[in-house]
Amino acid sequence: MPRKSEPTERQCAVTREVQPVSALIRFVLDPQGEVVPDLKRVLPGRGVWVTATKDIVAVAEKDRKKVFGRGFKGEASVEPGLADRVDALMERSALQALSMTRKAGELVTGYAKVEAALRQDDVAGLVHASDAAEDGVRKLAAVAAGTQEHANGCQIVRLFDSDQLDLALGRSNVIHAALLAGQASENFLSRVRDLERFRNSSGASSDNGNA
Repeated sequence: MPRKSEPTERQCAVTREVQPVSALIRFVLDPQGEVVPDLKRVLPGRGVWVTATKDIVAVAEKDRKKVFGRGFKGEASVEPGLADRVDALMERSALQALSMTRKAGELVTGYAKVEAALRQDDVAGLVHASDAAEDGVRKLAAVAAGTQEHANGCQIVRLFDSDQLDLALGRSNVIHAALLAGQASENFLSRVRDLERFRNSSGASSDNGNA
């Protein structure tokens, strides 16, 4: 989040649209003059802001002289694959946040425990491995619909495979998990929404805007 003295909106260097900083990614130059993403918006130096979608970041890389060179008012080196690196950083950030839900006591894993949590707790979201069997996913969705007062607001996360979930949670064979209502869970779900938004194409091309 921006500090109190900083603006809450910035202009995308590609589309030229003014947007909330939460919808943008800030890029800075490292000491070697390489463009690097500043996802937490805390690194020192001049920043160049780009809409937080994968296709727009790809446009920024393609038109790096126009976008980053002009934005930084000088030479700016961009290693190929900038959008993929941002994606990987955002994915890692989300998985780290998931790990924190376990440490905060806001996560239960295992089909039976998830089902029990849906029947007796306030569940903010369900996490299913991307390789989970559809039958189990459907059954838990039915339980959620019948027990959760705000079932439609129960976010479903299927971005990570079981190996990623195992590594993030320090457990084996994690297929289903329930996020109990709390700050750590909301932080994780917020990062998931950011990652999903980043991966959703906006249909932009290099002709969009006049950066």
